[in-house]
Amino acid sequence: MSKEESKVVARNRKAFHDYEIMDRLEAGLVLRGTEVKSMRDGQVSIQESYAKIEHGEAFIVNMDISPYLDASIFNHEPKRVRKLLLHRREIGRLVGKTAERGLTLIPLSVYFKRGFAKVELGLAKGRKLYDKRQAIRDKEMRRDVSRSMSRKR
Repeated sequence: MSKEESKVVARNRKAFHDYEIMDRLEAGLVLRGTEVKSMRDGQVSIQESYAKIEHGEAFIVNMDISPYLDASIFNHEPKRVRKLLLHRREIGRLVGKTAERGLTLIPLSVYFKRGFAKVELGLAKGRKLYDKRQAIRDKEMRRDVSRSMSRKR
């Protein structure tokens, strides 16, 4: 995915700290007009959101799209449940993985791709506190090694 064809609106950086991402997939978002305009202004938060599958359909819950300021009385609800567009076979695969292994669907980023609103979902496994500490330690070690390598040149 190149920079020319997609514009990232929001990222969930905390997800990479709290979860171990096993797999990633892209899904479309079903939005209303004022939600699209608000997203284009960057008024989106996916920090506390997650995705769920009910009755063969995928939904994103707790995704906050602020109301569009220039809209009339027909503005949208900021934290409404929004439908995700996925193929039936992808939904079936996700149902199996989330039920069997106890994995969670977490939105990693929201972006526009060729004019369509998309969300990158991560099939994630929650980290324990000691796993988070180990991940921070590993990240700092990689950073120190790259610093020392760049100084030697």
